[in-house]
Amino acid sequence: MDLFFYIFSFLLITSAIGVIGSNNSVYSVLWLIFSFCNAAGLFVLIGAEFLAFTLVIVYVGAVAVLFLFVVMMLDIEIATIKSSFAKNWPIALFFLGFFMIDLVIVVTSVDTIDYSDRLDVNHNLGSIFNIGESLYTKYMLPFQLSGLVLLVAMIGCIALTLRHMTFVKRQDPEIQIARNKENSMDLLRVKSKVGVKGLEY
Repeated sequence: MDLFFYIFSFLLITSAIGVIGSNNSVYSVLWLIFSFCNAAGLFVLIGAEFLAFTLVIVYVGAVAVLFLFVVMMLDIEIATIKSSFAKNWPIALFFLGFFMIDLVIVVTSVDTIDYSDRLDVNHNLGSIFNIGESLYTKYMLPFQLSGLVLLVAMIGCIALTLRHMTFVKRQDPEIQIARNKENSMDLLRVKSKVGVKGLEY
Protein backbone atom coordinates (compact mmCIF):
# COMPACT_ATOMS: atom_id res chain seq x y z
CA MET A 1 0.00 0.00 0.00
CA ASP A 2 2.80 2.41 0.86
CA LEU A 3 4.53 1.62 -2.42
CA PHE A 4 1.44 2.61 -4.44
CA PHE A 5 1.09 5.77 -2.37
CA TYR A 6 4.62 6.87 -3.20
CA ILE A 7 4.18 5.96 -6.87
CA PHE A 8 0.92 7.91 -7.25
CA SER A 9 2.31 10.85 -5.27
CA PHE A 10 5.48 11.04 -7.36
CA LEU A 11 3.51 10.85 -10.62
CA LEU A 12 1.01 13.44 -9.35
CA ILE A 13 3.74 15.94 -8.45
CA THR A 14 5.53 15.29 -11.74
CA SER A 15 2.37 15.80 -13.79
CA ALA A 16 1.50 18.97 -11.84
CA ILE A 17 4.94 20.39 -12.68
CA GLY A 18 4.34 19.37 -16.29
CA VAL A 19 1.06 21.31 -16.35
CA ILE A 20 2.66 24.61 -15.43
CA GLY A 21 6.03 23.99 -17.07
CA SER A 22 4.99 22.84 -20.52
CA ASN A 23 5.37 25.33 -23.38
CA ASN A 24 2.58 23.70 -25.38
CA SER A 25 -0.99 24.25 -24.13
CA VAL A 26 -2.16 20.90 -25.47
CA TYR A 27 0.60 19.13 -23.55
CA SER A 28 -0.42 21.04 -20.43
CA VAL A 29 -3.98 19.71 -20.70
CA LEU A 30 -2.67 16.18 -21.23
CA TRP A 31 -0.49 16.53 -18.13
CA LEU A 32 -3.60 17.77 -16.29
CA ILE A 33 -5.53 14.65 -17.29
CA PHE A 34 -2.64 12.50 -16.10
CA SER A 35 -2.56 14.32 -12.75
CA PHE A 36 -6.30 13.75 -12.29
CA CYS A 37 -5.83 10.03 -12.87
CA ASN A 38 -3.06 9.85 -10.24
CA ALA A 39 -5.16 11.83 -7.77
CA ALA A 40 -7.97 9.33 -8.34
CA GLY A 41 -5.52 6.56 -7.49
CA LEU A 42 -4.73 8.26 -4.19
CA PHE A 43 -8.46 8.54 -3.43
CA VAL A 44 -8.85 4.81 -4.02
CA LEU A 45 -6.02 4.08 -1.59
CA ILE A 46 -7.77 5.97 1.24
CA GLY A 47 -11.12 4.30 0.53
CA ALA A 48 -12.85 7.24 -1.18
CA GLU A 49 -14.05 5.39 -4.28
CA PHE A 50 -16.82 7.86 -5.00
CA LEU A 51 -14.40 10.78 -5.20
CA ALA A 52 -12.05 8.74 -7.38
CA PHE A 53 -14.78 7.79 -9.86
CA THR A 54 -16.15 11.34 -9.86
CA LEU A 55 -12.69 12.73 -10.55
CA VAL A 56 -12.18 10.39 -13.50
CA ILE A 57 -15.68 10.59 -14.98
CA VAL A 58 -16.41 14.30 -14.46
CA TYR A 59 -13.03 16.00 -14.63
CA VAL A 60 -11.11 13.68 -16.96
CA GLY A 61 -14.08 12.59 -19.06
CA ALA A 62 -15.72 15.98 -19.43
CA VAL A 63 -13.89 19.03 -18.14
CA ALA A 64 -10.33 18.13 -19.16
CA VAL A 65 -11.41 16.86 -22.57
CA LEU A 66 -13.40 20.08 -23.04
CA PHE A 67 -10.30 22.08 -22.12
CA LEU A 68 -8.32 20.06 -24.66
CA PHE A 69 -10.74 20.79 -27.49
CA VAL A 70 -10.95 24.48 -26.56
CA VAL A 71 -7.18 24.82 -26.44
CA MET A 72 -6.81 23.01 -29.77
CA MET A 73 -9.38 25.28 -31.43
CA LEU A 74 -8.04 28.55 -30.00
CA ASP A 75 -4.91 30.26 -31.24
CA ILE A 76 -3.14 30.87 -27.95
CA GLU A 77 0.07 32.89 -28.04
CA ILE A 78 2.46 31.38 -25.51
CA ALA A 79 4.83 34.35 -25.71
CA THR A 80 2.07 36.73 -24.62
CA ILE A 81 1.16 34.52 -21.67
CA LYS A 82 4.79 34.28 -20.54
CA SER A 83 5.30 38.03 -20.78
CA SER A 84 2.15 38.72 -18.74
CA PHE A 85 3.25 36.19 -16.11
CA ALA A 86 6.68 37.83 -15.87
CA LYS A 87 5.00 41.17 -15.14
CA ASN A 88 2.61 39.80 -12.52
CA TRP A 89 4.83 37.28 -10.70
CA PRO A 90 4.63 39.12 -7.31
CA ILE A 91 0.85 38.76 -7.33
CA ALA A 92 1.20 35.09 -8.29
CA LEU A 93 3.65 34.50 -5.40
CA PHE A 94 1.26 36.23 -2.98
CA PHE A 95 -1.66 33.98 -3.91
CA LEU A 96 0.64 30.94 -3.90
CA GLY A 97 1.72 31.71 -0.33
CA PHE A 98 -1.87 32.34 0.72
CA PHE A 99 -2.92 29.01 -0.80
CA MET A 100 -0.08 27.14 0.93
CA ILE A 101 -1.01 28.63 4.32
CA ASP A 102 -4.65 27.71 3.77
CA LEU A 103 -3.67 24.18 2.76
CA VAL A 104 -1.51 23.72 5.87
CA ILE A 105 -4.35 24.93 8.11
CA VAL A 106 -6.81 22.53 6.49
CA VAL A 107 -4.45 19.54 6.71
CA THR A 108 -3.55 20.17 10.35
CA SER A 109 -7.19 20.66 11.43
CA VAL A 110 -8.70 17.59 9.75
CA ASP A 111 -8.16 15.31 12.76
CA THR A 112 -9.79 17.79 15.16
CA ILE A 113 -13.15 17.96 13.32
CA ASP A 114 -15.95 15.64 14.43
CA TYR A 115 -18.18 14.58 11.55
CA SER A 116 -20.21 12.01 13.47
CA ASP A 117 -23.19 14.30 14.01
CA ARG A 118 -23.34 15.46 10.38
CA LEU A 119 -23.65 12.22 8.45
CA ASP A 120 -24.89 8.77 9.40
CA VAL A 121 -22.14 6.51 8.06
CA ASN A 122 -22.19 2.74 8.01
CA HIS A 123 -18.51 1.83 8.06
CA ASN A 124 -19.26 -1.72 6.94
CA LEU A 125 -20.28 -0.39 3.52
CA GLY A 126 -18.31 1.53 0.92
CA SER A 127 -18.22 5.29 0.55
CA ILE A 128 -20.29 5.12 -2.65
CA PHE A 129 -23.22 3.52 -0.82
CA ASN A 130 -23.05 5.98 2.09
CA ILE A 131 -22.84 9.06 -0.14
CA GLY A 132 -25.56 7.77 -2.46
CA GLU A 133 -27.89 7.00 0.43
CA SER A 134 -27.37 10.47 1.91
CA LEU A 135 -27.83 12.24 -1.45
CA TYR A 136 -31.10 10.50 -2.31
CA THR A 137 -32.64 10.61 1.17
CA LYS A 138 -31.49 13.48 3.43
CA TYR A 139 -30.16 15.79 0.71
CA MET A 140 -32.59 14.86 -2.09
CA LEU A 141 -33.99 18.37 -2.62
CA PRO A 142 -30.63 20.22 -2.75
CA PHE A 143 -29.26 17.53 -5.05
CA GLN A 144 -32.13 17.91 -7.51
CA LEU A 145 -32.00 21.72 -7.30
CA SER A 146 -28.29 21.68 -8.14
CA GLY A 147 -29.07 19.56 -11.19
CA LEU A 148 -31.75 22.09 -12.21
CA VAL A 149 -29.27 24.96 -11.83
CA LEU A 150 -26.76 23.13 -14.03
CA LEU A 151 -29.47 22.49 -16.62
CA VAL A 152 -30.40 26.18 -16.73
CA ALA A 153 -26.71 27.10 -17.04
CA MET A 154 -26.26 24.65 -19.91
CA ILE A 155 -29.31 26.04 -21.75
CA GLY A 156 -28.02 29.58 -21.19
CA CYS A 157 -24.60 28.72 -22.62
CA ILE A 158 -26.20 27.18 -25.69
CA ALA A 159 -28.47 30.19 -26.18
CA LEU A 160 -25.59 32.67 -25.82
CA THR A 161 -23.30 30.86 -28.25
CA LEU A 162 -25.95 30.02 -30.85
CA ARG A 163 -25.36 31.94 -34.05
CA HIS A 164 -27.55 31.87 -37.17
CA MET A 165 -25.42 32.46 -40.23
CA THR A 166 -27.24 34.09 -43.13
CA PHE A 167 -25.33 32.24 -45.85
CA VAL A 168 -26.37 28.81 -44.52
CA LYS A 169 -29.59 27.38 -45.97
CA ARG A 170 -31.91 26.08 -43.27
CA GLN A 171 -35.28 24.38 -43.29
CA ASP A 172 -38.27 25.59 -41.30
CA PRO A 173 -39.73 22.55 -39.48
CA GLU A 174 -43.20 24.10 -39.31
CA ILE A 175 -43.32 24.62 -43.08
CA GLN A 176 -41.94 21.13 -43.71
CA ILE A 177 -44.61 19.52 -41.53
CA ALA A 178 -47.42 21.54 -43.17
CA ARG A 179 -46.52 20.35 -46.69
CA ASN A 180 -49.03 18.12 -48.48
CA LYS A 181 -49.92 17.12 -52.02
CA GLU A 182 -52.05 20.19 -52.69
CA ASN A 183 -49.47 22.83 -51.73
CA SER A 184 -46.33 21.09 -52.89
CA MET A 185 -47.20 19.42 -56.19
CA ASP A 186 -48.17 20.94 -59.54
CA LEU A 187 -49.27 18.93 -62.56
CA LEU A 188 -48.12 20.60 -65.79
CA ARG A 189 -48.43 19.69 -69.43
CA VAL A 190 -44.99 20.21 -70.88
CA LYS A 191 -44.71 20.45 -74.63
CA SER A 192 -42.01 18.64 -76.47
CA LYS A 193 -38.63 20.44 -76.60
CA VAL A 194 -39.91 23.23 -74.32
CA GLY A 195 -38.59 23.81 -70.79
CA VAL A 196 -40.57 24.62 -67.69
CA LYS A 197 -40.09 28.08 -66.21
CA GLY A 198 -41.17 29.73 -62.98
CA LEU A 199 -40.70 26.74 -60.66
CA GLU A 200 -40.01 27.50 -57.01
CA TYR A 201 -37.72 25.17 -55.12
